[in-house]
Amino acid sequence: MARELADGVWLLDVGLVPPLATNAFLLDGNEAVGDTDHTDETDGEVTLVDTGLWWNRPSLVGELADAGYEPTDIDQVLLTHYDLDHVTGLGRLLERGFDGPVYMGRRDVELVRGEWDPPLAHHKGAFHRAARFLFDFPEVDLRPVDDGDRIGGLVAFHTPGHNHGHTVFVHDGLSVACLGDLVWEENGELTPPFWLDSYEMRAIRESIERFDREAPEFDVAAMSHGTPFVTGGREAIRRLAAEL
Repeated sequence: MARELADGVWLLDVGLVPPLATNAFLLDGNEAVGDTDHTDETDGEVTLVDTGLWWNRPSLVGELADAGYEPTDIDQVLLTHYDLDHVTGLGRLLERGFDGPVYMGRRDVELVRGEWDPPLAHHKGAFHRAARFLFDFPEVDLRPVDDGDRIGGLVAFHTPGHNHGHTVFVHDGLSVACLGDLVWEENGELTPPFWLDSYEMRAIRESIERFDREAPEFDVAAMSHGTPFVTGGREAIRRLAAEL
């Protein structure tokens, strides 16, 4: 059941059971407060962050409806990284009329386009090569994102390690950080994802530490796996960074 975590920030609980259960997030910029000087009028106000699997129970479309939205209400989709439980639900949106731009970290866009091949000898590199072969990425307006880019009210932080193109998105006006798989939640605290699902654990730790140094204040920590923090999200990042 979709749940509003804060004004304009919706948790869409898509997927099956852990580890396939995934959080997607709907951000309605019309509810934003504070600094809007950086908003690009060419970008939409309603943003979906990640899309779950190609088949979800509950479904992505159903979760959107619970929150009071249709796929055609979404102006843009932001993908934190290329993993099947984050990107393959995009096809369901296209079937229901979504036709906006899709943003993803540059290296993961290059992976999807066949412009970069991950190392075959690496366990996740081999998986990504197979996934790219077996699952065609939908024909969309796919736009690469670099560190520091602004997309409407969101700013991008390149946080490699889990994936080479992994990106966190922070919305100042909604006071939310969409953390993807930079961190997971376990027993009320944040933890890095485990090695089998990642490229390089040292890079993940360095990304967490850099994000802690550079990120603005925010309340909601919206990670893709686990229970989001409605308050105290920024402090939870500080605690984890201090422990690494």
